Amino acid sequence: MSDHFRLTLAQLNPTVGAIAANAEKARKAWGQAKAAGSDLLALPEAFITGYQTQDLVMRPQFFRDAMAAVDQLAADCADGPAIGIGGPFHDGAHLFNAYYILHGGKVAARVLKQRLPNFTVFDEERQFTSADPQGPVAMGPIRIGIPICEDAWHGEDVCETLAESGAEFLLIPNGSPYYRRKFDVRVNHMVARVVETGLPLIYLNMVGGQDDQVFDGGSFALNPGGELAFRMATFDEEIRHFDLNRADDGWCIAPGAIAVHGDEWEQDYRAMVESLRDYMSKTGFKQVLLGLSGGIDSAIVATIAADALGPENVRCVMLPSEYTSQSSLDDAKDIAQRLGCTYDFVPIKEGRDAITNTLAPLFEGTTPDVTEENIQSRLRGLLLMALSNKTGAMLLTTGNKSEVAVGYATIYGDMSGGYNPIKDLYKTRVFEQCRWRNANHRDWMKGPEGEVIPVSIIDKPPSAELRPDQKDEDSLPPYEVLDAILEGLIDDEKSVAELVADGFDRATVKKVEHLIFISEYKRFQSAPGTRLTMRSFWLDRRYPIVNRWRDES
Repeated sequence: MSDHFRLTLAQLNPTVGAIAANAEKARKAWGQAKAAGSDLLALPEAFITGYQTQDLVMRPQFFRDAMAAVDQLAADCADGPAIGIGGPFHDGAHLFNAYYILHGGKVAARVLKQRLPNFTVFDEERQFTSADPQGPVAMGPIRIGIPICEDAWHGEDVCETLAESGAEFLLIPNGSPYYRRKFDVRVNHMVARVVETGLPLIYLNMVGGQDDQVFDGGSFALNPGGELAFRMATFDEEIRHFDLNRADDGWCIAPGAIAVHGDEWEQDYRAMVESLRDYMSKTGFKQVLLGLSGGIDSAIVATIAADALGPENVRCVMLPSEYTSQSSLDDAKDIAQRLGCTYDFVPIKEGRDAITNTLAPLFEGTTPDVTEENIQSRLRGLLLMALSNKTGAMLLTTGNKSEVAVGYATIYGDMSGGYNPIKDLYKTRVFEQCRWRNANHRDWMKGPEGEVIPVSIIDKPPSAELRPDQKDEDSLPPYEVLDAILEGLIDDEKSVAELVADGFDRATVKKVEHLIFISEYKRFQSAPGTRLTMRSFWLDRRYPIVNRWRDES
């Protein structure tokens, strides 16, 4: 019996619903595995369909198409290494999240997922049936245990059962989306599985953006004892070949290159760039436009867009009113020029005057208030959407998580747009993220290097500029205070009493809590945006729009 097994890992980027294209990616990877003399090509969880499919996978014709594509892939790749690929399996009664082993022109084995995640962004209990325990898959000289994603994430019985039933190595295909500092979480869980089973382990993750989620790769291997054998890059597609060798005490993964991963600022920024890039390419859009106000939020969104798509595909539009300061006019033009984006100057006075005159008879006897302020924002939204419709460029919206949380944004105004890269980035982090981008440039950025965001934008007091001398802090606590309270209420689910015990003013906490709850209807209608935390708005945090409860602790 051979004491050697070669494995090709394909850390690739599938597209949800592009079954034929995903299968073609698998065929090309199989060709590289064959050329390398591999015994097995491993692809991530749900690769044939892309991930996450949500309820699409429950559509009978969809899962039938996916299963047929797997069968065809097996037939097309009969002469060469085996293939491991994730996809749905319907047995005539139940739908499973499966991992297929293709060999010799057919489906040689099928592993079914046992532990179905049903938290944060996952709803697999809604979509799939949980499978019964299964044993390892024999492949040449080795018996491979294949716990699918969640099967290996918890100290339950799946991995230990595989080890007890003869597995000599664990291959874990994943669709594990990014959140800040998640790599360390993954490693800690997998080290625990290695310690429990005494087996070497390879954790294979996909890359690419899907709606709000980004799959960040970072596939890695651990040998018995928990020693890191190799680590692949984050966010990049990569195909690499690895060897397992058997010694007297069992199988061991031959050491490979250990990729360097960026810090949390680089990872967050990369996630925002990749999510926008993939959202565009996978939906068919080529160009974007955005309202460039001269403020920090639109500045960082313009920079992310330039890095994701190239400055030539980004159109920045300044839409000033009489309240727009000269510094904002100067800063908006400055950043567009630094980035190399198209810049348009479109004053809104004439349109605003027309709307004001139209509404005058209806508003007679009332006092000007936020209504008139919001007309400016909604007029900008109308003009930007008209430009989007006419040119085919997708409009980006630019509200940060602090604004999205408390509703400091105008629905059907500055909230208009198809995607929001900074939706999960609190305002205080926006400032730091801008400083990071000014100081760093990477080869995956299509925008220019250097200080692309003027320091004057970073340093100026934030303002919506909808009335004279307006500042955000006229309506909100200072962002350092606001963000700390928001993290407590949203990210940590703390009570009002707990935040007061932490030193925050009770009236301020109650005001923020009130703003969060009454803004739920706005978030329900807001554009999707990059998920950076485990408490992003949409699937991570699901609150009712109608809600009369308040925390009186």
